[in-house]
Amino acid sequence: MKEKEHIIDLLENTKRAIKEKNVRLLKELSNQTIHSASVYQDPDNIAIAVIIYMLSKIIERRHYLHKDIENLIGIYNKCISNSIIALKKDNEVICRTEIKNIISSINKLSGTLKQEIKDVLKKAKINKASKIYEHGISMRQTADLLGISVWELIEYAGKKQERTNLIISRNEKERIKIALNMFT
Repeated sequence: MKEKEHIIDLLENTKRAIKEKNVRLLKELSNQTIHSASVYQDPDNIAIAVIIYMLSKIIERRHYLHKDIENLIGIYNKCISNSIIALKKDNEVICRTEIKNIISSINKLSGTLKQEIKDVLKKAKINKASKIYEHGISMRQTADLLGISVWELIEYAGKKQERTNLIISRNEKERIKIALNMFT
């Protein structure tokens, strides 16, 4: 596990953001981890970045998700606390186990909540893969690191690039004209 002190700080800030239901901070924390994940290609950093981003999406959508979502957030928060304690005791094995417990707990859910959280996790992996790819890691390597297909990454990165091109390639007057045409 690379940058142990950084990860401890990151997880402590994640706990605070969960408590405050601060989605923006969770997304920022996840993005901070992507740089380290890209440089070291460390699966631990990548898993943590995905989980933090997944938590941001769960909290952001908690009013639309299953009624038991608050219990699930509490379970995830406990796993994060256990990870912090383990890292402070230099026990990376327990930390990794706790991070894996967050992912494996999804399979223990039932009904619609299970599918909703699986969807959120899948989208979180694709989003973080896109960020790692932006740091110059090959699509194949990025997809392998995150356990997604290259096609999923290509599709997401392509859509993201399309949106960027639309914004960058047109001046202000052209964008206003396009926006007005949408309403006529």
